[in-house]
Amino acid sequence: MNLPTPVGRQVEVLHLPATGHFVVLGTAGSGKTTLATLRAVYLADPSTDHAGRTLLLTFNKALVAYLRHLQAQLVLNITTENYHTFARGYLNSRGRMATNGICDSHRREALIANAVQTVAARYTRQALFQLPPDFFFDEIKWISDHGLFSRDDYLVAERSGRDGRPLNRLRRAAVFDVFEEYLTRREILGLPYDWDDLATAVCEELDRDSSPRRYRHVIIDEGQDFSPEMLRSLKKAIPPDGSLTFFGDAAQQIYGTRISWRSLGLSISNRWNFTQNYRNTRQIARLALAVSRMPYFNGIPDIIEPVAPMADGPLPTLVHFRSRDDEVDLVVEQSARLSRTRSVAILLRNRAR
Repeated sequence: MNLPTPVGRQVEVLHLPATGHFVVLGTAGSGKTTLATLRAVYLADPSTDHAGRTLLLTFNKALVAYLRHLQAQLVLNITTENYHTFARGYLNSRGRMATNGICDSHRREALIANAVQTVAARYTRQALFQLPPDFFFDEIKWISDHGLFSRDDYLVAERSGRDGRPLNRLRRAAVFDVFEEYLTRREILGLPYDWDDLATAVCEELDRDSSPRRYRHVIIDEGQDFSPEMLRSLKKAIPPDGSLTFFGDAAQQIYGTRISWRSLGLSISNRWNFTQNYRNTRQIARLALAVSRMPYFNGIPDIIEPVAPMADGPLPTLVHFRSRDDEVDLVVEQSARLSRTRSVAILLRNRAR
């Protein structure tokens, strides 16, 4: 089976050292996933002195299927899976994963909603509890993603509300009360984890685990989808002579302006930026750049401007509506028509929509 051939700076990144932490950032279509695959094959190559068991993590199910097929063809020592499969497997190997011990999303939301009602009774005239349940779902996820299980840590963390204004101390205290009530209700049901705090359990167990690490190399595809706690745990999962390579669309500020590589336990001396787009047309790239220059993205330093693609194509269609109802009607009509011959994705800003 023939593997894709790296081009340009991809060759340099492919052969980065086999020890240490590395970050590769790029625009969509710049070949990050292809290079993550090639890097896994390179690090697992049994003919080299750096060969070792390699873990390639991705949330892309199609990539998982492709790489497993590739592994069968090349007989390489590579494991390809998503983060939660890795986390459950590791915790199970350490005797910390009970059957049906993870709180699923539906039960989690019901438990949080009940916790909100309980805690609201303790606070009078607190407008926070007039917010929709989504606020609490998302804020508790943020707490878990950052591993802020101490009240003091959460109260001093850099955090803004949905309107961009900082959450004051009283509001944060109320949110943390809801969080603790949720954990209590979950514990009563015998559910030690949910999908968001699984990474913290992995971190804690790796800190206790002095046995040899299973993987010498870890490669993260689409790293912007990984929470800070996931990244911390993966750093702990490799030995001192191992490597961690992060491929993603954004850098240290994917989870807020105060998250740095150092705070994740990573030692990054340099990063590689891929700017050449091999997937999109010139017209799509121009639209994406125009959107990135809108006021909403001011002050974000990690947007990497792509080199204009060579491929030509039709102009994107921009539509202005007189009302939200008109917009919904067109989206429904277009989606129904297009779905007869192809798959359609409808992107919305929040759950309520």
